[in-house]
Amino acid sequence: MANGTAVVTGASSGIGAATARRLAAEGYDVVAAARRRDRLDELAASAPNITAVTLDVTDPESVAALAASLDDVAVLVNNAGGAIGVEPIERADPADWQAMFDTNVLGVLRVTQALLPALENGAGGHVVVTGSIAGHLVYEGGAGYTAAKHGAAALVETLRLELNGRPVRVSEVAPGMVHTEEFSLVRLRGDRAAAAKVYAGVEHPLTADDIADTIAFVVTRPAHVNIDLLVVKPLAQAAPHKVARG
Repeated sequence: MANGTAVVTGASSGIGAATARRLAAEGYDVVAAARRRDRLDELAASAPNITAVTLDVTDPESVAALAASLDDVAVLVNNAGGAIGVEPIERADPADWQAMFDTNVLGVLRVTQALLPALENGAGGHVVVTGSIAGHLVYEGGAGYTAAKHGAAALVETLRLELNGRPVRVSEVAPGMVHTEEFSLVRLRGDRAAAAKVYAGVEHPLTADDIADTIAFVVTRPAHVNIDLLVVKPLAQAAPHKVARG
C-alpha cells in the first residue's frame, strides 16, 4: 500500500481494533496483532489490507516471530496493555502489578526493540504508544496502573532522546475516559455492574474510534513533524477524579 506497513498490537478489540481499521482506511497495509486469533480473523475479514498475526507481547519468542516476518515497517502502534484491579496499595496483589508492567511497559520494550530495524528501513518509521492520562497523573485505587503507564511514558520520552538523529518518530497518545467493551470489565474482574458505574451519567465518554482518529492524525503528519504527546479526554472529564455526570 502507498503508506507502507503499520503494525498494531492489542488489535483484537477496543482501541486496537479501531486503530487497525482506521489505518487500513488511510492506506496502510495493517498487521493486526494480538492473542485472540478468532477476533483478529474477523477484523481481517473487514478489509483486504488487514492481516491477522497471533502475538503475545509478554512472550519474547512470539515477538521475535513477528519481527522475523517484517522487513520494512512505517508505523508501530504499541497498543497492547490494560489495567487489573482498583485495590489501594496496602491491599494490592503484586501479581496484578507484575502483569500490568509486563504488558504496558515490557511489552512495549520487547516489540519496539524487535521492530526498530524494520522501522529504520525505507523512508523511516514511527513508534506510537497508546498511553493514558494515568501515565501523567495519579488517583486513589489506581497505583498499579498509573505506575505502569508512568513507566510507559518514561520509555517514550527516553526512546525519543536515544533515537534523535535517526529516521524514527516517537509519540504517545494519552486518552482519558474511553468507553470500550472490555477495559473496565477486565479491570473490575468481570463485574459488569461495577464496570457500568464507571461510565454512569457521562453523556459522551470517548470511543475507541475517537482514539483511532487521534492516532491516525499523529502518524499522518509530514515526516519532519513529531507530535511528542497528545492528551485527549472527553469534554465531561477534567481529570481522572473529576468527571461531570448527569
